[in-house]
Amino acid sequence: MNKLPVNKIVAGECIDVMKQWPSESVDMVFADPPYNLQLEGELHRPNNTKVDAVTDSWDKFADFAAYDSFTTMWLGEAHRLLKPDGTLWVIGSYHNIFRVGSILQNLGYWILNDVVWVKTNPMPNFRGRRFTNAHETMIWAAKSKNSKYTFNYESMKALNDDLQMRSDWTLPICTGQERLKDANGDKAHPTQKPEALLHRTIMAATNPEDVIVDPFSGTGTTAAVAKRLGRRFVGIEREASYRAVSEKRLKQTPGPTDADAITPVPSKRKQPRIPFGSVVERGMLSPGDILESPCHRYTAKVRADGTIISADHRGSIHQVGAAVQGAPSCNGWTYWMLKTDGGKQVPIDVLRSKLRAELH
Repeated sequence: MNKLPVNKIVAGECIDVMKQWPSESVDMVFADPPYNLQLEGELHRPNNTKVDAVTDSWDKFADFAAYDSFTTMWLGEAHRLLKPDGTLWVIGSYHNIFRVGSILQNLGYWILNDVVWVKTNPMPNFRGRRFTNAHETMIWAAKSKNSKYTFNYESMKALNDDLQMRSDWTLPICTGQERLKDANGDKAHPTQKPEALLHRTIMAATNPEDVIVDPFSGTGTTAAVAKRLGRRFVGIEREASYRAVSEKRLKQTPGPTDADAITPVPSKRKQPRIPFGSVVERGMLSPGDILESPCHRYTAKVRADGTIISADHRGSIHQVGAAVQGAPSCNGWTYWMLKTDGGKQVPIDVLRSKLRAELH
C-alpha cells in the first residue's frame, strides 16, 4: 500500500488509484461522480443557440448495468478508505442519485441525510416538455450504523443566522468570476460546483487537519475549499486538462492564517460542565437576585448554595423550571431569565458562556 498523497491532485482512474491507498485513512469523501445523463442529440435554446450540455466521454456508459458496476466499485473503495467514524457525501441528479443511494446502502453505508441543493438560477427546460430541473440531491452517509461521525451542529446553526440548518440548501450555480475558463474562454468544466456548497459540507462534517478525498476532482473545487479551511485533501482526476486547471487554482488559493478562525464551534455536549453554583460563587449572581420566566409569570430567588426558590418550589434551576411549568424536564439555563440594566430579559445561559470562555 502507498502512503496517502495529501494535498495533491493525483492522475488516474479513481478506482485504480484508491486501491493503492491504506484502509481507514480518510475522514471524509466528497464525490461528484458522472451522472450518466444519456443525452440524445443536441439541445438548443429558443433563439437556436446551442446549449453547452454535458457530452464528455467520462459521462457515458454502455447501459445501467455498466454504470451500477462502476458505482459499486468506487463506492466500495471509498468505504474501505473511510475511517470507522468517517462520512461520505455524494451528489447527483435524478439520472443517477437513486441508483447510487441503493448501492451505497447495499455496501453498508448508513444514510444520515439527503440534502436538496435548490438552485437559485437553474438552466431552463428549453424543450418545454418537463419541469425545470432546479435542484440536485446530495446523500450524506456514515461508514456504518455505529459510526460516531462528526457533525458540527453549532457551526451549521451559526451559518444559518442561529437557526437549525435544514436539509434544503438554496445556493446559486457556479457563475461569474468563480466559473473557471479554459484558454479559449469556454467553461473549463461543464459541471463545476460552487465553492459555497463545498464550504458547507466541509464545515459540517470535518475538523481542521482532517483528510478529504474527492475521487472525481474535476477543476479542484473540493481541494481549493479544503485548503482554505485548513483541511488536508487528495483529489483524483483522469483528465489532464482538468488537472492543469486545478493546479493553477490551488496555487492561487491561500491557506488559513488563523487556526482558531477555521475551528468549528464546539458542541455544547463537549464543552466543560458549569454548575449553576459556580455563577453564584463567582459573584455573577448574588443571593437574593430574582430570576424570571420568559412569560413573566413565574419568579425565583437565587440562594447562596446554588439552588433557587419560587413561591411553591425549591431546588436546582432545572427542577424548579420544570415544576413551575408542570413539565417533566426543563433546561434551566435557557428557561430562566435575568434583567439587564436596560430592562431587557436575557437567559442566564449568557453567564455560563462567559465562564466557559474563561476556561477556554
